[in-house]
Amino acid sequence: MSSSIIGRCHFVADSIEAAGTKRRTTRWRSPRAAVIPSFHLPMRSNEVKNRTFADDIKALRLITAIKTPYLPDGRFDLEAYDTLVNLQIENGAEGVIVGGTTGEGQLMSWDEHIMLIGHTVNCFGGSIKVIGNTGSNSTREAIHATEQGFAVGMHAALHINPYYGKTSLEGLISHFESVLPMGPTIIYNVPSRTGQDIPPRVIQTMAKSPNLAGVKECVGNDRVEQYTSNGIVVWSGNDDECHVSRWDYGATGVISVTSNLVPGLMRELMFGGKNLALNSKLMPLVEWLFHEPNPIALNTALAQLGVVRPVFRLPYVPLTKAKREEFVKIVKDIGRENFIGERDVQVLDDNDFILVGRY
Repeated sequence: MSSSIIGRCHFVADSIEAAGTKRRTTRWRSPRAAVIPSFHLPMRSNEVKNRTFADDIKALRLITAIKTPYLPDGRFDLEAYDTLVNLQIENGAEGVIVGGTTGEGQLMSWDEHIMLIGHTVNCFGGSIKVIGNTGSNSTREAIHATEQGFAVGMHAALHINPYYGKTSLEGLISHFESVLPMGPTIIYNVPSRTGQDIPPRVIQTMAKSPNLAGVKECVGNDRVEQYTSNGIVVWSGNDDECHVSRWDYGATGVISVTSNLVPGLMRELMFGGKNLALNSKLMPLVEWLFHEPNPIALNTALAQLGVVRPVFRLPYVPLTKAKREEFVKIVKDIGRENFIGERDVQVLDDNDFILVGRY
């Protein structure tokens, strides 16, 4: 029988002499762990239109973790979504993360998730790189979603380490090794959300794969420098650190929340050389955006700018009126012309917002 079957128990018959007689006993021997090879073919297209390599992703400097807007009944508002993506393209973003934390992939069914990735590729895949968040704390789900994501044409996958039901370091390696063969991949390390750091040993092991495009790193600039000094591509996952990460610690760029609102200014931070004055100017906005867990503030801000409907899928709820008033002041200080949308920024009343529990 094949030795690749996981979890096989072995009972070994031993002959033991006792009191001049022989008797047979069974002794349990721990099974040797083995990983069943993946015999499936990665569902990637070889057509030139969709052919993407890790090097194509490694070159991206500004990637926006794009917001997903909703209709009053909680379904996707694709018209508003298309406007958001178009504004990113027009203002110089090079990639979008679809269905990430900012895009509330955690509140989507997989059908919704893959549909939105496919829609983004179909409408915008020739103008911007589409990176689908197909990660999961279940390896089975991550494999299935990643197959589907590449089948509908995404250029790369974003994968997080298994959260809540955490695994060992060897388990992390096996998890990532199960999805990396399918196509270009960014690994996302955000211990504040997963409860577990992905240590350098795991990333260095994954870096042996030609499909590892790089790491979205949220631990800090010391970790960024540790990777970049060893030739591993890193995107800062912290908007408040991204400028310094880019120009002082070797980060390729940023995967940004703030660029949903001010993509042109974030592009300038990533492309225009060191600009401490602009970075300082944006800090009040960045601090406001992360006063509550993302994407609460971003959702509130986009509604105040009039570019999405003020609809929230629970458990997210809008910021308080005091914080909404604070955002109006921040917009005026930075300059309304630097923010997306054309309407004047509004405070909005509490009863302007729609909270959807079933959708």
